[in-house]
Amino acid sequence: MMSISIASRKFLTLLFGTAAVVTVTGCARDNEIEVAGGVGITATRSACPAVAVPMHTGDITLFDPANSRDASAIDIVATITNVTQQCNDQGEKVYQLASFDVVATRRDAGPARSVTLPYFGTVVQGGTAVVAKRLGQVTVTFPEGQVRGTGRGEASAFVDRAAATLPADIQERITRRRRAGDQDAAIDPLSLPEVRAAVQRASFELLVGFQLTQEQLEYNVRR
Repeated sequence: MMSISIASRKFLTLLFGTAAVVTVTGCARDNEIEVAGGVGITATRSACPAVAVPMHTGDITLFDPANSRDASAIDIVATITNVTQQCNDQGEKVYQLASFDVVATRRDAGPARSVTLPYFGTVVQGGTAVVAKRLGQVTVTFPEGQVRGTGRGEASAFVDRAAATLPADIQERITRRRRAGDQDAAIDPLSLPEVRAAVQRASFELLVGFQLTQEQLEYNVRR
């Protein structure tokens, strides 16, 4: 298991030098608040980091021979799936654990075989600032005579509760009940730059994906 201790497009530019979109899943906890994002749209946020697999990093393809990119040379294709999260936000340090399966297929059913694949767990603040990154390895095992193999990996993060909690005045501005006729009744609080910036600063993500080479990432982007 990896442990990350700290005090979407732009993020992948920092990691790999190329842009991609991040898809995010949330974490609902007792201290969550409702953030209005527009008419009829509500987003739930909490101190727990969201967990996501950045686009183009959830798959890895190995070739044999390694310098070939022909379809016939594909040796193994592996995918991160079944990502689950378990968060403890009761202390001063919010702990988020992300567990995932790796499901792989190989070209030829043959003798039992194990393959070790590298992956990363990265904490991002505000959607762009990489706070911490750790690398891990997951071993995929193919039983004898089977083309399908599986493995299991984990990544975890500790985030300061204070950093992940909205200031009281910002929470009040977001959650305050507004009545028809109030001066700000028709104003979305997230349209205010200072509110939007505070929400962004207090937002953390734990991102998990395969640690790809530049060539592997470009292959994923192109296919």
